[in-house]
Amino acid sequence: MTHIQPAFDGTELAAAAPSIARRKIDDYNAWVTEVRPVFEEIARTGQPFLCWKVAKDNDLPDPPDRDHDWGRFVATLHREGLIRLDSFGLTRDKSAVRRWRGTSAARRDGAA
Repeated sequence: MTHIQPAFDGTELAAAAPSIARRKIDDYNAWVTEVRPVFEEIARTGQPFLCWKVAKDNDLPDPPDRDHDWGRFVATLHREGLIRLDSFGLTRDKSAVRRWRGTSAARRDGAA
């Protein structure tokens, strides 16, 4: 699908259609309630993960403040002892991000 965008001289330029935006939840606590079970399940596996990839693969909504709330959420999981730093990975644009792994406490809680 293409998107037609007029140029300043009156000609029309065909451009790629705008991407479909992900769903956004405007209440932080409601957003945490929706995304937390997915991250708890991944922490129970003990496998390393990148947050952006988990969000993309599970079609998770964006938080109210996308630039800060993801970090706030992950910091909470880390403080609660569910995840720990594993190493680093890359985003789609090749920026470095932290790779996380579920802790042994998270795996024990999953077995209970």
